Amino acid sequence: MTSQPTPPVEPEPGDDPARRGEDLAALLDRLLSASQGRTQKDLASEAGISYPTLNAWMNRTRGTSRIDPEKLRAMVEVFRRWGVRTTPREFFEAVGRPVPGPSRDEREARLLKLYRQLPEARQRALLKDAEAMLQVSRIT
Repeated sequence: MTSQPTPPVEPEPGDDPARRGEDLAALLDRLLSASQGRTQKDLASEAGISYPTLNAWMNRTRGTSRIDPEKLRAMVEVFRRWGVRTTPREFFEAVGRPVPGPSRDEREARLLKLYRQLPEARQRALLKDAEAMLQVSRIT
């Protein structure tokens, strides 16, 4: 019996030990460098962040510990649209905060994905259960 070679497993971006401890400025600098000519102004505009604020984070003249989680997620999404691999974990770790649970949109997408994998009879049962839970939550 001949054993097949195992394909290498590509680590998630946040799992690279060399990048742990990277602050937001270093993270943004690295990701912008991988963004094929994109600039801080492009990132600020597409993520809905003012350019002076983003520039202050990049120059480490403004603190990052209180950044709105949605702004961090917006930057992740911009980089992903640009074809740069990154994760929310990288951004939250870079500002020294624990990664919160999935956002509402992520939870809804996950629920829909699971729902679509169920047989039709189970989908109907799940809808009835959800409607019952909603009724109970309205009472309490």
